[in-house]
Amino acid sequence: MKYIAIPVCFFLLFTGRAQQSVYPHPSEKQLNWHNNPFYLFMHFGPNTFTDLEWGKGSEKEEIFNPVALDCRQWCRIAKAAGAAGIIITAKHHDGFCLWPTAYSTHTVAQSSWRNGKGDVLKELSDACRESGLALGVYLSPWDRNHPAYGTPAYNKVFINMMKEIVQRYGPFFEFWWDGANGEGPNGKKQEYDWYGFETTMHQIAPNTIVFSDIGPDARWVGNENGFAGLTNWNLLDTAGFRRGASAPPNDTLNQGNVNGKNWIPAECDVSIRPGWFYHAAEDSLVKSPEQLFNIYLKSVGRGANLLLNVPPDRRGLISSFDSAALMGFARLRLESFINNLILNENAVIFFNGRNITNILGDGNGDFNLGKQYKKDFVEIVFDRPIAMNCIFLKEAVSQGQRIKLFSISFFDGDSLVYQTVHTTIGHHRLVTFPMRHANRIQIRVTDAKSEPILNGLGVYYIPEILIEH
Repeated sequence: MKYIAIPVCFFLLFTGRAQQSVYPHPSEKQLNWHNNPFYLFMHFGPNTFTDLEWGKGSEKEEIFNPVALDCRQWCRIAKAAGAAGIIITAKHHDGFCLWPTAYSTHTVAQSSWRNGKGDVLKELSDACRESGLALGVYLSPWDRNHPAYGTPAYNKVFINMMKEIVQRYGPFFEFWWDGANGEGPNGKKQEYDWYGFETTMHQIAPNTIVFSDIGPDARWVGNENGFAGLTNWNLLDTAGFRRGASAPPNDTLNQGNVNGKNWIPAECDVSIRPGWFYHAAEDSLVKSPEQLFNIYLKSVGRGANLLLNVPPDRRGLISSFDSAALMGFARLRLESFINNLILNENAVIFFNGRNITNILGDGNGDFNLGKQYKKDFVEIVFDRPIAMNCIFLKEAVSQGQRIKLFSISFFDGDSLVYQTVHTTIGHHRLVTFPMRHANRIQIRVTDAKSEPILNGLGVYYIPEILIEH
């Protein structure tokens, strides 16, 4: 289903001079993460049964009893939706653990579910492995139940929990740290040992993306609406900042830093419902396929990854309301991006007046616009005016993020019918606009850090009702 996660691309191959990286650039694990930009979040735990969003930590363990839990159902729906994986709230702020940990007595082992023999993480890990989905975990450092919280001993508890779940249920594609830091059962707050947490993760799971406000591998986007900035740099300066309340300002997290010293791309987290945990009263408030598509354009379409929360209900199943919305969302992406007009209308592509159609690659090549990029342009020529309202662009980010400003001009014959100007491209960029008929498109990079390198290009017509103007 990857073809509905990223639009079908028309890749360009350049066989000239060697590429020179612009630092920083992504690691191999970050490139793999970029290449799978849509996956599901699942908030699940005692809050599912109490209708709370932030549990108090004093909830009785027996309240957790998802009698029909079926992680294979979760995975079937995730696969059908085109998601690459699932991230589960293994421990939220209430401290309840979805696995039988040796380091807490507030877990599934003390619940009435399956007579205390159940293990949500094991069932989900097995189901993901069977279905070919990646698995990630959310582990909140805040713990409103654990008696050691607020003391130095708790940092060791948290580290031991990380080691335990990585060893038992890994590998994970992403490990999610929430920066929330409130009081525990003794009324104290914890001084988190972030250095120890991060060092541990690098040792035990070097191939796992670690997410937080300041990474080290992926960052929060600065809001819970699912929207990345119109300008979105994969770069971030972290010196002087900490996770949680001392993180960079939200607008910085939303846009990144143009000359940031670290490659820390944005992830957009948003819920399919008003809340993060399942509440029956919100069954009629599930986001529509059209709303989800708009979020996709403003997250994946702006070079970020999309983490869409779909919380299981009290049975332990994804509800029919959420499932229907996900299937509609998948259908809209497929219908919108299956028809690349460049391919299906036999367009010819020129660069600087030279026909480069015969050197188009198979999706593994780059096209370098060269040092004179401000004077040159890529031109797509159709044999007749074609209706279009979406352009897909992709940089070769393995060589760094370079493009700072670009324009797209649409012509009908010699007449300019529309022009739009934008800033960043990054790993993937979807530029939408009111429908235009054009037989020529010119793409000009007007400012860049170094020679711009394109890696993908597509032209689409998607239903007008899906585009916000």
